[in-house]
Amino acid sequence: MPLSPGQWQKALAADRLDAVYMLAGEQLLVLEAADALRARARELGYGEREVFDVGQHFDWNDLARAGASMSLFASRRLIDLRLPTGRPGVEGAKAITAFCADPPPDVTLLVTAMEWSSKHDGAWSRKLDTSGTMVVFNAPRPGEWSSWIGARLASRGLSATPDAIALLAERVEGNLLAAAQEIDKLAVLHGEGRIDAAEMETLVADSARYDVFKLTDAAFLGDGARALRILAGLRSEGDELLALMGWLVNQLQLALRLANAQNFAAQAKAERLWQAREQLFRQALRRAPRDHWLQCLARASRIDRMVKGREAGNPWQEAERLIAAIAEPHAARALA
Repeated sequence: MPLSPGQWQKALAADRLDAVYMLAGEQLLVLEAADALRARARELGYGEREVFDVGQHFDWNDLARAGASMSLFASRRLIDLRLPTGRPGVEGAKAITAFCADPPPDVTLLVTAMEWSSKHDGAWSRKLDTSGTMVVFNAPRPGEWSSWIGARLASRGLSATPDAIALLAERVEGNLLAAAQEIDKLAVLHGEGRIDAAEMETLVADSARYDVFKLTDAAFLGDGARALRILAGLRSEGDELLALMGWLVNQLQLALRLANAQNFAAQAKAERLWQAREQLFRQALRRAPRDHWLQCLARASRIDRMVKGREAGNPWQEAERLIAAIAEPHAARALA
């Protein structure tokens, strides 16, 4: 059975690593768990790491070759296999199963998946679970948010009253990344002592007051409802649409460059995308082909002309349609 996140912390403290690990589920929690495992590997003398990003044309023979190759520089090696969709396909399932059946000595395989549910489970993942360690990280349920925030505060050396925790939960609106960022800020701003509701009100930025960066992230993540809510919030706060469109166009151009690239991973590296944003664009590009992003850019140009009075129309309404189409390409008929 997969370990719980609490059991994972105990397993990570062991004096040796298993041959295989799989960390799957909520992106922020998976990324942090993978970082912790890589740090533990370094402590245990793993001096070499090989990274594989699984895309549409990934050669699964590379996994077998990596396991079989000898290292000239390190006695222990970590193979970092990034499986964004959590679906390795037939060939990938065979390759992972073969690795688990006969893992090479002094080599540990780490598989990370940013999407996971019971539908992803298969013979290959069950084999991995029995051969090594598997952990599924789920986002807190609505009734679990206070406990999660309290534990996260404690991990940063902080504590807060129940009212303060409830206030923070309300402000971040169930957004794990926003919650993590606010708690990290609190660790810097507050110092020692217990935070009450009044202090929390003062210290925490109101996450209901959205900015354009949160707008584009929500849209490209496919969360149309949140993206439209952010856009409405920006409009009510008096933000200029022309300024918002500048960053949105920048991100659409980036999406198009990634869609045009022969090698997504190489292009993402050239664009200097950190892993979380790389995964964000991977997911967006899986939802729609290149032509969709061209259409979105064309719509953005039209909105720009509307804002400048060079074309008739309601630019805010058109911006809503554009955001909906970015988040949910099946709604691209709104671009017509």
